[in-house]
Amino acid sequence: MTSADGSARPEDQIAAIRRAAAPIADVIAGGAEVVLTHGNGPQVGNLLVKNEMAAHVVPPVPLDWCGAQTQGTVGFVLLNALEAELAARNSGRTVTALVTRALVDAHDPGFVNPTKPIGRYLSSTEATLMIQHGQRWEDRGERGWRRVVASPEPRAVLDAPAIRTLLKAGYVVVCNGGGGIPVVRDAEGRLRGVEAVIDKDLGAALLAHTLRADVLVIATDVDAAVIGWGTPDARPLGEIDVVELRRLAAEGHFASGSMGPKVEAACRFAENGGRSVITSLDSIADAVHSAVGTVVTPK
Repeated sequence: MTSADGSARPEDQIAAIRRAAAPIADVIAGGAEVVLTHGNGPQVGNLLVKNEMAAHVVPPVPLDWCGAQTQGTVGFVLLNALEAELAARNSGRTVTALVTRALVDAHDPGFVNPTKPIGRYLSSTEATLMIQHGQRWEDRGERGWRRVVASPEPRAVLDAPAIRTLLKAGYVVVCNGGGGIPVVRDAEGRLRGVEAVIDKDLGAALLAHTLRADVLVIATDVDAAVIGWGTPDARPLGEIDVVELRRLAAEGHFASGSMGPKVEAACRFAENGGRSVITSLDSIADAVHSAVGTVVTPK
């Protein structure tokens, strides 16, 4: 949700979301019942920079707050964009956005040894100030210091009952942005947010399974998952069963920072009996009903 050159000014984000709204509206206008989730990396990144630059004036806000804020902002812009596209198609469907929490295990190994890098590189002096605010930063050599956080496994979408209620009422629901706001339950049963990030694709797979969706469509910037990416032997994958796709993933065909999580999410949903599709944004309307992109099926 940025411009082609990576710019994330408000106008760039609005333009990118408007661009995405058209094919999403085609899916909705085609009669599908749609639950829409989204990433929030650039948006959270912007908030982290503001945290760092203002840390000597106001305390940085925690990551769960960043997740909640970006869910609200992206949801708001998506509502405006989708409503405009649906109106242009004379669709009577209505859209709503829901701030959504994801339950994680307080004893997840990621909290003991955080390894997920986020945000920009800082100098030692700048990083020291953030460390004093309770954050964990690592020296990455010549590039500087980088913040690392936990990326725990999402265990439950806590607001799924509300999503189901909105679906039954006829809404298109925007929810679970950024994989959901990570929360843990304490010994007294109370929920609290935690300093962590959840993989958005794994969050989408869990949400789709929880809602018993028929199809999980993962929109990206390529037509399909590719093996041998960047080599003369590159080959896009069409229909494939989950066992074969997991074998290819184990061989290292999919980068951990890009296609890897999408492949893992598609496998998880297919293992639970669903049909997963990885394809380009412009192909998502076709992906709901036909064999385009990488279609992952149960064995």
